Amino acid sequence: MINNTVTAVNGMDSIMESPRKRIRANTESKVTVILGAQWGDEGKGKVVDMLAVDADVVCRCQGGNNAGHTVVIDGVEFDFHLLPSGIIHPKCKSIIGNGVVIHLPGMFDEIEKNEKKGLENWGDRLIISDRAHLVFDFHQQVDGLQEQENNQKGQGLGTTKKGIGPTYSSKATRNGIRVGDLLGSFSQFQKKFQDLANMYQRMFPTLRVDVEKELIRYKGYAEKIKPYVRDTVSFLDKAIKEGRKVLVEGANAAMLDIDFGTYPYVTSSNCSVGGVCTGLGISPHRIGEVIGVVKAYTTRVGDGPFPTELHDSIGEIMQSRGAEFGVTTKRKRRCGWLDIVLLQYTNMINGYTAICLTKLDILDTLVELKLATGYKLNGKKMDYFPSTASDLAAVEVEYLTMPGWQTSTEDVRQFKDLPDNAKRYVNKIEDLLNVPVKWIGVGKGRESIITIETAEHC
Repeated sequence: MINNTVTAVNGMDSIMESPRKRIRANTESKVTVILGAQWGDEGKGKVVDMLAVDADVVCRCQGGNNAGHTVVIDGVEFDFHLLPSGIIHPKCKSIIGNGVVIHLPGMFDEIEKNEKKGLENWGDRLIISDRAHLVFDFHQQVDGLQEQENNQKGQGLGTTKKGIGPTYSSKATRNGIRVGDLLGSFSQFQKKFQDLANMYQRMFPTLRVDVEKELIRYKGYAEKIKPYVRDTVSFLDKAIKEGRKVLVEGANAAMLDIDFGTYPYVTSSNCSVGGVCTGLGISPHRIGEVIGVVKAYTTRVGDGPFPTELHDSIGEIMQSRGAEFGVTTKRKRRCGWLDIVLLQYTNMINGYTAICLTKLDILDTLVELKLATGYKLNGKKMDYFPSTASDLAAVEVEYLTMPGWQTSTEDVRQFKDLPDNAKRYVNKIEDLLNVPVKWIGVGKGRESIITIETAEHC
């Protein structure tokens, strides 16, 4: 009797221990995230291109073809709007995640244009989430009609008119149409499409949609897109568990985030770090490096408050030397001094582990530079970033003035070879943000990025 009892207890111990023994060693990789730290156009595409050399998977997690990322290779400019910038690399899988909204005509047009520039074998590497929502032409028309109404009221937001907002609106009201719907029962897709088009035509009587023509068109797109569609959540889970190097390319930027940006002058998605989790189905604990891409000065396209904006010859120099025109909109970008207060705010939200400082060379000719280091509102120093556009527009900016270097940095490839005042400018940014500046861009191409070793900071 006593022996039987001992055996039972020992057996229980074995049962209790065995699950621990069965757990495999953790080989998971950590996902690297690249985010715009200002109002967009910071040069994220170039940073993604640089890091994608060693990546296995590059992902887009939110936004649509309202984004514009430029990659320059051997003097050839590739413009990506929906495709992840990493698609240029032959060994990289490129994922368009569930949080992205996809205009299929625009995507295939983008592919065709980049094929003519040398993009090859993209079909072997492109993966599209079956959960991603579709942008239809009538979404784009509605976008334009809404902006027209807002302009008449003096409340224009400067939308790209790519249909992004109306598509996310359809998603939120649960009458949106996903890629998986297109590849399922076409009769069900037909009904959903008809219902959605009818709803918008009731809302906008001037809107005209040739439903029959569009359905024929999308039957063709269904066949065309089918080879690239799959469940990307499980694909990424497997890739991370296997230790693959996964890179996430944020679209737009932190100050355009629908929750944390300068609302309502924002985009329609979360382009801060939270959008990575919801837009790809990646758990927060799997995120490792969060790289903030910071232009060495500040720009924004369209309307909205801009505390450090310059309306003088210096702003014109930045605009001209920096070729500051939107990749997607072709609109002239507004230019101003680098805003440290803004960057401290976006760092608070995103938790940057490193900074890539781009376009330092654009400042080469300036006699002196200014950094915005504080805001005052109604004469009182602010200890938080304004939550309303009206307050941000009313702030008084406190500046730190630094000497320029008035020497070309375009051919510099090591931090130690930068002019002393350029090094002081970089180090001051790092000190004020308390985030290491790991890369510096001094030109368009992938070869024009300076990698800073920790020991070089002084």
